[in-house]
Amino acid sequence: MSKFKDVFKRDNPIIGMIHLPPLPDYPDSPGIDAVIKSALSDLAILEEFGVDGALIENEYDRPHRVKAAPETVMAMTEVTKAVVHAANKTVIGVEILLNDPIASLDVAKEAGARFIRTDYFVDPMSRPGYGEFEIDPQAVIDHRSNLGAEDVLIMADIQVKYAAMLVDRTISESASLAEQHGADAVVVSGRETGDAPVIDDLAAARIGCDIPVIIGSGTDTVNGSKLLSCCDGAIIGTALMKNKIVCAKNVRELMSAIGRYP
Repeated sequence: MSKFKDVFKRDNPIIGMIHLPPLPDYPDSPGIDAVIKSALSDLAILEEFGVDGALIENEYDRPHRVKAAPETVMAMTEVTKAVVHAANKTVIGVEILLNDPIASLDVAKEAGARFIRTDYFVDPMSRPGYGEFEIDPQAVIDHRSNLGAEDVLIMADIQVKYAAMLVDRTISESASLAEQHGADAVVVSGRETGDAPVIDDLAAARIGCDIPVIIGSGTDTVNGSKLLSCCDGAIIGTALMKNKIVCAKNVRELMSAIGRYP
């Protein structure tokens, strides 16, 4: 827990999502300057209402690639550098979708981000349209070490949404394995984006490991206080957004509902 606490000073930190418009290697991209402008606008709203962290994702690079193209890594680095430079107290993280924690670590190290999220870390899983994902947590940990980026947290999803498990394993077992393989926090989500995790799953994950358990989806103004009492923080996207960007009204209402604003 101490490494996580070194990065996030507050108990139960709230991490808001920054979903980027398509990056320049996609045909419908608005261009890198517009992508950076959108990210900085989202950051400013999250900071205004006291959100503790911001996770940058290339959400609208559709269709997602399993592994990042070099152009994606370059663009994500440029955007993340701009956000890190603009951030005041907000802790910045990055995830390159769909499943490239190695590239995410490269971006974090180069841009000065403090954490990454990876959807597939220890659980063998398959997703329609993508097949079975490569699972090699030791390679991720070794890469972080080789980069000299041990201060970059790895938040690892367990039994992540949209994908099917290929082995019979409990949530507790997945959480324990993630901790054993070097994750700094585990992320528990509902079945789809915007769905809250089952409280029993949060409890099972906490039984399985001694590292923080973070909610990965579904926290909102109605359930926020209850869910946060069962975990160690939350990553929130849907409830903070409108029309694919961060909405000041939504952020204010969520942070007020959980007693963080004003």
